[in-house]
Amino acid sequence: MNTLLIARNEAVALVTIDRPEKLNALNRETIEELSDALDTLEADRSVRAIVLTGSGSKAFVAGADISEFSSFSKEQGEQLARVGQEKLFDRVENMSKIVIGAINGFALGGGLELAMSCHFRYASETARMGLPEVTLGVIPGYGGTQRLPMLVGKGMAMDMLATGRMIKADEALRIGLVNRVCAPDELLDACMKIAQKIAANSSSAIAEAIKAVNAGMMDRKQGYEQEKISFGHCFGTSDFKEGTEAFLSKRKPQFG
Repeated sequence: MNTLLIARNEAVALVTIDRPEKLNALNRETIEELSDALDTLEADRSVRAIVLTGSGSKAFVAGADISEFSSFSKEQGEQLARVGQEKLFDRVENMSKIVIGAINGFALGGGLELAMSCHFRYASETARMGLPEVTLGVIPGYGGTQRLPMLVGKGMAMDMLATGRMIKADEALRIGLVNRVCAPDELLDACMKIAQKIAANSSSAIAEAIKAVNAGMMDRKQGYEQEKISFGHCFGTSDFKEGTEAFLSKRKPQFG
């Protein structure tokens, strides 16, 4: 792969977007490679959690590569958003394995949209986040107008969308955009530590929890229905058998 680095630490995969000379900006090649990498990691049963970050200390992803679409027509623009959402951003959100965004610097435009598509986010104290698309005469096209209000509320989302301003990590934590703020040299360790904790739990139960939560974010009634279905599915898994037997035997479960 030309734009990614992938490393393994036991059951956790660390995926690093590696375009530091471009502040890890998303281009079509990066989106394609990330999509392919996620497909591979999804299929690998030995991978139980994923940490996604950017190369270097300056940026997670500083945005989309504007040079690729500055001359697009409105039809091409719509297609750009449609393909990107389906191929990558929705793909991340609907992974059956937890994806943690490790925001190590600028997360702007498509970069923040990518971070928001992760299941949750940790940020460096030096991170800066924003959706500055209105300063270019456009709006976020990779799910930003939908995921940001879900995370921070409509009022704060409209503030960020309409002003295009960047926010610091402490404000991102206060408004619920990130889950935790870490010192720069502790960010990846913190993400890997929580990923290892997740990896020790039932992968089948986590997959069902993701499915139920995502359904509820789209439609609350459907979310409750999906929870019932997913709850039932868990009873047919070997993880449920192992988890309940371990509990009753007062031992630690060993999930496969």
